[in-house]
Amino acid sequence: MTKKEEPNKTDPKKNIDLPKDQLEGLKKLLEQSEAEKKEYFAGWQREKADFINYKNKELERLEKFSDLEKENFFLKILPILDNLNRAEKAIPEESKQDQNIKGLLMIKNQLENVLKTEGLIELDCLGKKFDPNMAEAMELIEDSEQEPGTVIEELEKGYCFNNKIIRPAKVKIIK
Repeated sequence: MTKKEEPNKTDPKKNIDLPKDQLEGLKKLLEQSEAEKKEYFAGWQREKADFINYKNKELERLEKFSDLEKENFFLKILPILDNLNRAEKAIPEESKQDQNIKGLLMIKNQLENVLKTEGLIELDCLGKKFDPNMAEAMELIEDSEQEPGTVIEELEKGYCFNNKIIRPAKVKIIK
């Protein structure tokens, strides 16, 4: 007994005998399906690109928010650091060998190092020409030996973070 040969459904090269009008209808259906496939695929690609752009913008926004939070934190901590700097200036040289004073100065240095690690940069104004973008002139001093506009003393240090001055230095300058 021999089997009757059936058309191979998995072999697209095998010819199938169909009426011409049915074949034309299938061709149109195939063309429509191809067009829809391309449209859906293009839509998916656009959505994927939109999602990637959204994700990148959201990360950027979160970084900006994080930087603003750091700035606020720095502005809250800087008065404490200023007080530690004032305390260090007020300590007589002979007392700086005391263990308690050394401990206090170590804490101050640790705080400065942590702030530097987080991106806080101390402005260097002393001995330079006064720059109103970096410092506030608190006092004018008369001195005929030095060039006018030179910063001679820092009353309070200035700081910047992410190339933005978050607190200008308070200085005395030559008149």
